[in-house]
Amino acid sequence: MELTYRNTNGTHILELEGRFDAYEVPKLVEWFDANPEAKFVLVNLSGVGFIDSSGLATLVKGLKRCRNKGGDLYLSNLQQAVLIIFELTRLDKAFTIFEDETAALEALPS
Repeated sequence: MELTYRNTNGTHILELEGRFDAYEVPKLVEWFDANPEAKFVLVNLSGVGFIDSSGLATLVKGLKRCRNKGGDLYLSNLQQAVLIIFELTRLDKAFTIFEDETAALEALPS
């Protein structure tokens, strides 16, 4: 999995590409550990066609970290297969999910 990072108006944007599974989770964990100030995070999953339970758990941990700081973790660009996993696990109710990154950036606090 590839992880690309950029900051737009105080929102940390992470683009993930590839399989998001137990083998790849450490990349995202390392990013959160290296960026403890990250309060508002947008994870663009447009390049992720597969996510397993460890990937889901890592996103939930990131969500909790952000919310504990008074921020939030948002998701965008979920492929159909990944969206179905979020719906089956009811995590679509825990996360704010945007159709695309542009819509997310317009809606997020700046």
